[in-house]
Amino acid sequence: MSTTTIRLPDDLKERVAIAAERAGMTSHALILDAIAERVEAQERSGAFHETAEQRYGDVVSSGETIPWSEMRTYLEERIKGSKPPRPQARKLSR
Repeated sequence: MSTTTIRLPDDLKERVAIAAERAGMTSHALILDAIAERVEAQERSGAFHETAEQRYGDVVSSGETIPWSEMRTYLEERIKGSKPPRPQARKLSR
């Protein structure tokens, strides 16, 4: 395991210590958890954006998509517990 030094303002260091004590952990463990949580959130965000870009590229290259009104109806029916047929992508006229 490598070592990294960080400088914390005194007020933040105190807040970390209080939060760690409340959580029943050391300040070190709290800081590691916080960093891991933030890194995981950034990774999820990056993956989300990559998927969105790929899907947008598919729409642009194929010219096919599903109108939002149809997708919304489909999703609302799924939320209600129904199993409606999936809407089919198609070329939309402008």
